[in-house]
Order: sequence, then structure tokens, then C-alpha cells
Amino acid sequence: MRKIFSFHGGIVLDGHKTISMQEPIISADIPQQLVHALHQHIGEAAYPIVEVGDQVLTGQMIAQAEGFISAPVHAGSSGTVVALEDRPIAHPSGMQGLCIVIETDGEDKWIDLDDEVEDYKRMDASHLRNRVRDAGIVGLGGAGFPAFIKLNPGADSNIDTLILNGAECEPYISCDAALMRDRPRDIIDGLLVMRHALQAKQCLVGIEDNKPESIKAFQAALTSQEKTIIEVITIPTIYPAGSEKQLIKTLTGISLAAKQLPIHHGIVCHNVGTAAAVGHAIRNNRPLVSRIVTVTGDAVDRPGNYDVRLGTPMINLLHQAEFQSYKMERLVMGGPMMGFEINDLNSPVLKTTNCMLTISEEQLPQDTHAMPCIRCGECNHVCPANLLPQQLYWHARARDLEKTQAYNLFDCIECGCCSYVCPSHIPLVQYYRYAKTEIWAQEQDKKKSDHARERHEFNQYRTERKKLEKEEARRQKQERLKNAQKDEVAAALARVNSKKAIEADKQNENKPDKG
Repeated sequence: MRKIFSFHGGIVLDGHKTISMQEPIISADIPQQLVHALHQHIGEAAYPIVEVGDQVLTGQMIAQAEGFISAPVHAGSSGTVVALEDRPIAHPSGMQGLCIVIETDGEDKWIDLDDEVEDYKRMDASHLRNRVRDAGIVGLGGAGFPAFIKLNPGADSNIDTLILNGAECEPYISCDAALMRDRPRDIIDGLLVMRHALQAKQCLVGIEDNKPESIKAFQAALTSQEKTIIEVITIPTIYPAGSEKQLIKTLTGISLAAKQLPIHHGIVCHNVGTAAAVGHAIRNNRPLVSRIVTVTGDAVDRPGNYDVRLGTPMINLLHQAEFQSYKMERLVMGGPMMGFEINDLNSPVLKTTNCMLTISEEQLPQDTHAMPCIRCGECNHVCPANLLPQQLYWHARARDLEKTQAYNLFDCIECGCCSYVCPSHIPLVQYYRYAKTEIWAQEQDKKKSDHARERHEFNQYRTERKKLEKEEARRQKQERLKNAQKDEVAAALARVNSKKAIEADKQNENKPDKG
């Protein structure tokens, strides 16, 4: 038995996963319109390569990656591009973003998929990563970091452990649990592809002990040979065990210091949904056009896990889950701890949409006003990142951004444990988010200022250089004129001397001979 380690802090939350685990994964209906946001991952937004009026097929690339940290977007179904415009998208700020809108034709006709699937074991790592990138795969468990980058540890890196994250610690989300229960083979196939790309020595799959059906199904799907390299590990249900650093500590005992990455310890961590998507891309030549989304809460009569085409408006999915609008006060994308409210129900399902949680009035917290901090220290005890939330709060509130960074603000994973246990009901995470946003804004302003200064200095340099070049050209012209004048004088003297010489020769010829 592998030893399980504990991480600092964390809390035990009431579980609500069984609400959405009563049925197998449900295929969601394809809507009349798909709204594909061009920015649905960490990094640069994708760049559209289709125009209004174009006919597209399911799986066709409609926006290409822009820059290194980016991922392309593919059509969720066949149809016609009817708009390329700003639409509401799922974002904490309620912002709009550029979207490609497709009017579906009901045929769901796919692009031609290569029937001859290349054996991934014969692919070199670079080719495999490019295939993953072209498939538009990003991390499906959280922030949406392009998956191909984490499959590229670098030539000098030696990967010992590939960790598959099946913890899914938010209390309502069950999309990963359903995927592990209903389609474990898809995950294992993708895991083996990832292992080949990384040349990892061992694979660990961490699953919380509140998912016995998923654990049993996953273990049963492994062949005897695969069990020698893949180990399924049951871990305690403590929030946020599914956070990357906390899961690594639980499974390996390794604590990542501030600004350290898992790769520094020979570890790479991926989500189970990401693994399944990689398997489909490499083994079936299928790009990422759908994902599993948990739809749950008091306002849906058919909660469950739906296999949804990306770009589906959330209202369509809610209606399929038998949505009762009069019961819902809020719609949250993600879980109650780290999710955010959706203000427009027409916002599309993104690659990072793992859960749609409908919250009724009864589920809303009582209207409690924040009171002064009583310095109880509870926030310190539960912080999984081992930070000092109280000090961070004081400095963030005072807008002393330099001090917040000194207290490792950016190590905060915004899990919400501190806010959850605060007896004074202080929205601590909101202060941390505000401080991060301000620091990012200042950094952007500094970059713009530095860029403007560099541009000004370059313009000055270019002006001075042109002035010097002009002066040098004038000097060279004067030098050429002087040289030309000298040459003309020399030529004139030469002509005079030549003429004198000729005349002297003639005079000599005309002289009588004295002999």
C-alpha cells in the first residue's frame, strides 16, 4: 500500500455529488446555434479563419492558435457561420468576447477523419504534442492551460511521475466521477499516450474516497499489464485535495515551494477529462468539440452529467435538464467554493465549463454583513497553501500591494477555505482577487509605459541617426566635390603640360641641325 501524505489545512464539506450521479452520462441535444468563444483558455485568444457565410463541418478548425500559449477552436457541429461578433461569455467579470456563431444544419456531418490511425508508440514526442495542440485540447479540470505545453517538459527534464487528477473536490461537481465510472477506458487510453509523450516511469491516479463506483470501474478497466505502471490511489475527501500542489503532496509527499513547478520535481499533473480528450485526438483523430458538464442544483428536475457540444448556450442545457426558472436565484459556473455567477444564460459552454450549479433562495447564505476581524486565526489553520490570510487581508485592504506580494499572494489558489471558516464573514478571497487584479493592472501599465519609453528612445535614436547620416552624406558629398575639383584641376594641368610638351617637341623638330 502506498503511503498517503497530508497537506496543511483544508476543510471537510458536505457532499452533494450523488444528486447528479443517478444516471449514466447523457448526450446533450445539439442546439440551433453554437456560439464558439475565441478565448476560452489561458493564453492568447484564437484567431478566426472563417467568415460569415462559410459552410463548416463538425470538427473543422474555425480559429487557429495565436502565439505559443494558445489553442485552436473547432466547430461543434456542421452548419453555416452566421456571425463573427462580441457575445456574452462565462467570465467572473461578466465580460463579452469575440465569438463565431454557427447556425447548425441538423446533419452533424463530420470532417473526413483519417481511417488509418497512426500508432502513437511510433510517434516522436514532438509530433504527438503537435497533434494534441491541433486538436485544441486544454486542461479540462480548471483554468484551461493548453495541454500540449505540459506534455513538453524540455530536453533536460526527466519525468518520473505522471499524475492523473480524479480528485474532483468541489462538493457538487461530478463530471470527472461520471467519466471515470462510465468511460474509464477513454481515460486510460489517453493516459498511456501521455505517458509515452513524457516517458514517465510511473502513473498515479488520485481519486477521493467519496467516489467508490468510479474507483471500482477504473480499476476494473485496467489490464494486468497496465496495473504494473498505473496505480489507482484512494485519497481522503478533504477540500481542496484536487488542487495540483495539494494532490502532489498527498500522493508523493513533495511540497512545492513558492514559484516552483511540478516539473522541477519530475512530476506532471493532468486532469482525467484532459486524458480522455488526448486519447480521442491521438487514437481517433478527433479534435475537442465536446465535454462532460455537471448540471445540478435545486432548480433542475433532471440533474446529471451531460456530454455537451462546446458552444451550446447554457439555457439550452438547462432546459434539457428540466430547468425550473422560478426556483433559481443564481447560476454558478463551477462549484460553490471556486465558481462564479453567470449573469447571462445565453453564455456558451466553454472548454473550461465543468459544472452549472443552480442555486435557490434557500441555498443562498443569510444576509450577513462583514464584521471586524477578531484575529481568531482560523483562516491560517485551514489555508492549504500555508499562507497567512489575515496579513494578506490587512495589506490588500490597505492597498499595500508590495506587502501582499511579500506574503506570497500569488501562491493563493483562491479555494475559499479562509472565507468559509471566517466567523466575521469577511470575503477574504475577494480582497485577494482585487489585489491580484491591481498588481496585474500595474504590471500591464508598466509594460505599456516601458514600451512607450522604449519607442520614444528608439524614435530619438532614429532621429539622431538620420541627422548623423544626413550630416555624413553632406560631408561625403562635399568631399566628392572637392575631389572632383582637384581632379578637374589636375586634368587641366595635365592637358596644359601635354600641350606644352607637344609644342616643345614641334619647336625642337623645326630647329636647324648645327652639324
